Amino acid sequence: MKNDRPKTIGPAAKSSSFGECPLPITGHETVQLAHGSGGKMMNQLIDQLFIWAFDNEHLNQLDDQALLKITANRLAFSTDSFVVDPIFFPGGDIGELAVNGTVNDVAMCGATPRYLSAGFIIEEGFPLTDLKRIVISMREAARQAGVKIVTGDTKVVNKGQCDKIFINTAGIGLQENDFQISSHNLRPGDNLIVSGSLADHGMAILSRREGLAFETPVQSDTAALNGLIKQILLAGGDAVHAMRDPTRGGLAATLNEFAGNAHVGIKIVQTRVPVKKEVAAACEILGLDPLYVANEGKLVVAVAEARAQAVLEAMQAHDLGADSAIIGKVFSENPGAVHVQTPIGAWRILDMLVGEQLPRIC
Repeated sequence: MKNDRPKTIGPAAKSSSFGECPLPITGHETVQLAHGSGGKMMNQLIDQLFIWAFDNEHLNQLDDQALLKITANRLAFSTDSFVVDPIFFPGGDIGELAVNGTVNDVAMCGATPRYLSAGFIIEEGFPLTDLKRIVISMREAARQAGVKIVTGDTKVVNKGQCDKIFINTAGIGLQENDFQISSHNLRPGDNLIVSGSLADHGMAILSRREGLAFETPVQSDTAALNGLIKQILLAGGDAVHAMRDPTRGGLAATLNEFAGNAHVGIKIVQTRVPVKKEVAAACEILGLDPLYVANEGKLVVAVAEARAQAVLEAMQAHDLGADSAIIGKVFSENPGAVHVQTPIGAWRILDMLVGEQLPRIC
């Protein structure tokens, strides 16, 4: 997140009384779609309400998982909810997405995902054939990721009080190394590597919603990345400083969170960022910047320059990282800011979006 969060919010200024929370939060009296966008308004909501209310050393790291030390071991614990619309889309469905998304969040700190829970909120009248299809998809995704779904919950609500089906998953993983991998740990000189083409998932969702057809079909990239991460850690070891999957808000949101949390500057070169031709064309038609579009099977790695080439080669040797590329670097100058060099050679600020570009993307 960026450094310009309100100075009165946070652990040092936290009041002991919830009634003293400064409302309206983010300048609104009601929850807006943009509060779930992965952009500035979502970060403001997190800062001004959830961090304010639940303040603790684990939550305040603002990573995609919490590392919890229990006896001699550290456990990674994460949770996520999935409300994607449509629930079936090119390349996947809400069930596969729910498993892969939580597996990835747990794995981004270098932990090995082990167990998931699954909670279902289902609208009355939802076809059982669709529910079976989703559950089978979850079973297969869990098998491929090497995790087990060990507990869950099911609720059915009246017709019209839920849009088909929502799924919550929580995951636990074991931290089997001493690496300190966090968005706070980027260091000047680190190289930034993406694991492949961006914006696939977001454009697959939007093309299905809008009924768009392309000569080359656009498909979601949803995938469990724990196998790829294992190869990254074998190649990079403690030179791997941060990892994140750029979901809502896309690459731009992730890089801004890196820069803000670690108090560093980031520069990337747009022509080095891999984007498939059909995805770039779809973005151009719809007036979207692929740097802001969600991904569900890609990651960004910050790694010390001395190990960057070894990590890149290890990623390229894996099926899910074949198109990996070094896209930029971390600097001490301009802490909290992200700059991108455009195809014509000019530099511009790559800021975080304020609101929602594509709602219900995951």
